[in-house]
Amino acid sequence: MNPDISKERNNSTFNVEKLTYILDGGIEKTKRKREIQALVISDPDFQSEDPNFLSRSERYAAAVKKSAQMIEKVRKYGISDPEEIYVYKKFYLGNHHEAMGLHFVMFLPTLYSQCNEEQLKKWIPLVKSNRALGTCVHRGRPEPLDLHLGMFLPTLLNQASPEQVETFFIPAWNLEIIGTYAQTEMGHGTHLRGLETTATYDPATQEFVLNSPTVTSIKWWPGGLGKTSNHAIVLAQLNTQGKCHGLHAFIVPLRSMNTHMPLPGVVVGDIGPKFGFEEVDNGYLKLENVRIPRNNMLMKYAKVEPDGTYTKPPMDKLTYGTMVFIRSMIVGTAGIALSKACTIAIRYSVVRHQSEIRPGEAEPQILDFQTQQYKLLPLLATAYAYNFVGQYMNQVYQRITGDMSQGDFSELPELHALSAGLKAFTTWTASAGIEVCRMACGGHGYSHCSALPDIYTNFVATCTYEGENTVMMLQTARFLIKSYRQAAAGHQLTGIVSYLNESALRLQPQTVSSHSTMVNVNDLQSLVEAYKLRAAKLVELAAKSIQQEMQRRVSQEDAWNNSSIDLVRASDAHCHYVVVKLFAAKLDEIKDPAIHSALNTLALLYALQGIAQHSGDFLQAGLLSISQLPQVSQSLKQLLAQLRPNAVALVDAFDFRDEMLNSVLGRYDGNVYEHMFEWARRSPLNKTEVHESYHKYLKPLQAKL
Repeated sequence: MNPDISKERNNSTFNVEKLTYILDGGIEKTKRKREIQALVISDPDFQSEDPNFLSRSERYAAAVKKSAQMIEKVRKYGISDPEEIYVYKKFYLGNHHEAMGLHFVMFLPTLYSQCNEEQLKKWIPLVKSNRALGTCVHRGRPEPLDLHLGMFLPTLLNQASPEQVETFFIPAWNLEIIGTYAQTEMGHGTHLRGLETTATYDPATQEFVLNSPTVTSIKWWPGGLGKTSNHAIVLAQLNTQGKCHGLHAFIVPLRSMNTHMPLPGVVVGDIGPKFGFEEVDNGYLKLENVRIPRNNMLMKYAKVEPDGTYTKPPMDKLTYGTMVFIRSMIVGTAGIALSKACTIAIRYSVVRHQSEIRPGEAEPQILDFQTQQYKLLPLLATAYAYNFVGQYMNQVYQRITGDMSQGDFSELPELHALSAGLKAFTTWTASAGIEVCRMACGGHGYSHCSALPDIYTNFVATCTYEGENTVMMLQTARFLIKSYRQAAAGHQLTGIVSYLNESALRLQPQTVSSHSTMVNVNDLQSLVEAYKLRAAKLVELAAKSIQQEMQRRVSQEDAWNNSSIDLVRASDAHCHYVVVKLFAAKLDEIKDPAIHSALNTLALLYALQGIAQHSGDFLQAGLLSISQLPQVSQSLKQLLAQLRPNAVALVDAFDFRDEMLNSVLGRYDGNVYEHMFEWARRSPLNKTEVHESYHKYLKPLQAKL
């Protein structure tokens, strides 16, 4: 063990193990997680070649092989609990070689939360007997089967009729059908209403005819579409009896079940290399008069009768239920990704010695520099906040979808708005934070041996998939403005936007004296209140901006566009309030005084950092005085100093095994340099002392010169 990192652990003021229990959801879950990890480590198939030294084709093949092995082993060991499958998956596949993630991403949670008793009796025995394999919440690297497990199966459960579930679900669960979710097109992504793929009903044959009428309508980006899947759930514009009824989901066979060759009219393939996701065959799909039976339209809510008569669903947003689930889960994924980056950067920062603080003295640990603490410790606080928000989003999703299964859709709009906004808010911050962690590790952070480039490239895509972030913020803003207007009209709001009920929040511009302020910068509850009032003020300003635009006789649509900067600011403030509020609420559950103290310091740091970054908003809302700004800065410095002794302990509590981090810089034992040298020597370029290119190109050139 590196002596620097040992010293850090000895300086911890709390019990790391107890904090791990809190993060995992209890001591029994931690114990079971580690049992499964030990099972994986003892498995000879767990060892694999470093993917950084493989070609893209080799990485894809290794991913499929690894995923198939994992499914066999989950069946062999009888692991059926969704959380345990998730633990096995993320540990077995780690940061690399994942090919079957979303079969384990969303299926079982949806199964348990939305199936009726009769359905559970039918399907759960299949899991218990290892005849079938489900899915659970995904936190790992994207993989070829991600969309089969994470979107294809959940969409079947959420939107298929009982008869369709009977037809498609069990074959899909047993991987006879391997599916993907084909939504995004070359010319349209987040703007779903603009999708161009058509599904026209032919009553003469009782079939839908699917077409990609333009080059921009070609499906583009679905994971697993290029080479892996033999079916797809395709989102297309439904046309029947001469009328378009908007987007609906259709199950479309893509490849022969015997030969895996594309079926007639199906043009399918891989879109090529991209920024990360080397293991995943993101694909394209062009449909040319492809006919499917009427029953291949998912008809749990919307229906097309044999004669073409259309019955609409109770809510239009039900078509997008799978996306809402994915967005909810991405919030937790942001916490995990940022936690990994912080673990690597903080551990490295206590074993790396650099420069001098005082001339003539030994080079200090770089975490002793206040600037390094200012880079990393607020990000550590953010990682904890997002982990707790991820837990909350999972609970809310399960509760609301449970209500929906009973026919209550009243909270779906709020879930849609909350998941969209928090998805954008957390992924923007986490992506930027991972990059800060990489740069905080200096030049070595640029090496793949640090794992930080992989964490970044595989996470940053969340800013655009499942909804481009700016558009997501505007969707949340639409809900906020609607809620604001309802509150102004006297309606009593419930849920997370209930703060707009309070008339006291209709703040007017005011001059705040240096002695009159609403914020105590050292009190967490006061800070929560300040974030609430800031959110209310910015929602109000956005609503007034739209109103002012319309008073100039601007159309509603143009008024919205002309106010979109204000609307995004309002959504950002709303999401920031939600995160601070939930972090503070989590502290009420913590009984251990030492852990409570450490987490309270993190929560204060997170809240104060946000005030420092958005001080103009708090000043504008009359929540902060100019004379308090130095106090905010000083309090931040004090919190950094308080957290410094616990920095390593706080990342240790995330409980990432070295095999999961796959990072030389983030090793638990801190022995960075020896293993960095070993890693470099494994490069294929070092298999020979002289590379063949020297004899082919350099030596002849030297001879000519």
